[in-house]
Amino acid sequence: MQLAEKVAIVTGAGRGIGRAIAHRFAAEGAAVLLAARTAEELKTTAAEITEAGGRAAWFAADVSRESDCEGILRAARESFGGADILVNNAGVYGPVKPIEEIIPAEWDAVVTSNLRGAFLLTRLLLPGFYARGSGAILNISSVSAKAAFGWGAPYSAAKAALLGLTRTTAAEGAQRGVRANAICPGPVPETKMSQELGRGLAERAGRDADEMFKNFLKGILQGRPQTADEIAAAALFLVSDQSSAITGQALNVDGGMLFY
Repeated sequence: MQLAEKVAIVTGAGRGIGRAIAHRFAAEGAAVLLAARTAEELKTTAAEITEAGGRAAWFAADVSRESDCEGILRAARESFGGADILVNNAGVYGPVKPIEEIIPAEWDAVVTSNLRGAFLLTRLLLPGFYARGSGAILNISSVSAKAAFGWGAPYSAAKAALLGLTRTTAAEGAQRGVRANAICPGPVPETKMSQELGRGLAERAGRDADEMFKNFLKGILQGRPQTADEIAAAALFLVSDQSSAITGQALNVDGGMLFY
């Protein structure tokens, strides 16, 4: 098992990509501390993992709050003795609007959820990682961090900034045993975020959502969307010793949508 004896904190773990990552890590031997805002989803995911023979605990939290992030780390310590891996996956897409229609409160909510939470947890966990001389941090960004899409400026800006945080974390931790990488997923239509985004874009454009999505897929070499399990497989690789020489990178898991 690639993560035997490891402890992983996964945020946004109640559903979608975070849930898939938690399941994959647990199947590979990790104890997983699940964090998200919705307790019922966390309970369900934790029960699924334990019923499959894995180890999981959960803590309901809003990662934009410093006290909640402290609670996540405390829960990991109380449940499993600490943490070896951090996956910053929690986030929201926010308003589907052009820049001039976005109000500052909407901007702040998206940036806080997607970027501040990753910073807060990274900041809290790094001292322990440094003291031990090992640790892996994985930030879930997006192809929106690299490509030009309309009607999502706060999300794109936050996810691009997350790549900057990833590189800086990697630079500071490289010779102290800590690696930091990011994944930029393409469209994952099974997730609630992608479904809500699709409806929002179609409504804004006055077009049929299914037809818009089919046209969008034409810009992907594989001609299909990605699955949460495919993102989870890449996540497993990047936090495991299989990628021990990889740090500061942003891996596109997008079916051939982007090339940088």
